Amino acid sequence: MTPRQRVFYIAVLIVLGAGWGATMPLSKIAVSTGYGQFGLIFWDTMIGAVFLGTLMLLRGKRLPLSLPALRVYVVIALLGTVVPNAASYRALAHLPAGVMAILLSLVPMIAFPIALSMRLERFSLRRFGGLFAGLIGVLLLVMPAASLPDPAMLVWVPLALVASVCYALEGNVVSKWGTAGLGPTQVLLGASLVGAGLSLPLALASGQFISPIRPFGAPEWALIAAAIIHVLTYSGYVWLVKSAGAVFAVQVSYLVTGFGVLSSLAVLGETYSPYIWAALGLMLLGIFLVQPRRQDALAPTGAIGETAR
Repeated sequence: MTPRQRVFYIAVLIVLGAGWGATMPLSKIAVSTGYGQFGLIFWDTMIGAVFLGTLMLLRGKRLPLSLPALRVYVVIALLGTVVPNAASYRALAHLPAGVMAILLSLVPMIAFPIALSMRLERFSLRRFGGLFAGLIGVLLLVMPAASLPDPAMLVWVPLALVASVCYALEGNVVSKWGTAGLGPTQVLLGASLVGAGLSLPLALASGQFISPIRPFGAPEWALIAAAIIHVLTYSGYVWLVKSAGAVFAVQVSYLVTGFGVLSSLAVLGETYSPYIWAALGLMLLGIFLVQPRRQDALAPTGAIGETAR
């Protein structure tokens, strides 16, 4: 990697981190008027599917519909979209967006013990230290009475952690069983279509369907913007992995967490206690420790873009 290439890749890394981080306050705005999680998931996945489907048509590619491919779409849709997003949107209605961004940074730390149990990783004291730092960070968020703006928010933290567990499990499942030879765009498009198909009946049955025939305000535009940003940043991440390598690209985790907190502070005017800032520092330390060294790095798997949502 030449110095000029490195500067360019760092700039791309910053743009991706800022984009993913911005989806957190945008999602908070989307739930601000009481929209239900299934209605939001349907439009999020549908917007992404239309965008990716158009891209694939322009490139003259098709979406495989073999049985192995369909299995991949369903697994990624459930673990990467429907279940974690249902939990995230519900929790986000009650928790500060910055706190959600910090909790989502637990994904690589949760992924490590799952990888150990699936025999995808060897035990490492350094990476165990990262897991421990993340645990202390969570305790700083939930134990001190002065940490969260309202102690009543504490009951929503376990629900927020459901998303982190799903994303961590998703990455390991894909690492172990692969994606049936599908490219990342095909996987994301197929999963988006399955996610839309699963969430639509749930939205209709629960009365959470959001009609597009309505005046658009901040929540509607925020949902559209978050969906488009996610597709663009995920595609950009995949390109960066191929161009600069997995070890370099995975550093986006730091930026997503940092930008998620800072953009929530700037856009939503959130304020955080010293405990939350300390938790953020421990989470970033945990990410640093659990990330694989260059000699241990594998090709990235799973919908990493989902982890930042």
